[in-house]
Amino acid sequence: MSMSTGSLPRRHQRTLAEMFAEPTPADVRWDDIRSLFGALKADCSEGRGSRLRVALGDRRAVFHKPHPRKEASKSLVRSVRRFLEEAGIGPEGR
Repeated sequence: MSMSTGSLPRRHQRTLAEMFAEPTPADVRWDDIRSLFGALKADCSEGRGSRLRVALGDRRAVFHKPHPRKEASKSLVRSVRRFLEEAGIGPEGR
């Protein structure tokens, strides 16, 4: 599934760019990632504990909300990046 990300609001485009930045950032806010999923029309549902189930196209994943920090770890950012890539989402120009 290929999706155009050019029509996303600027703040979501910024979050998407952060997801694909190198080196992997360690200061991406979880709320921004969660909001990006919504903007991409992903189906999200809360799971047990701090789990978030996400379905985007034919791809499914479960992510754990970081706590007590509000920022996602580098490994969580890499997991979200891989999920987005598998769903056909990439940074601008890709």
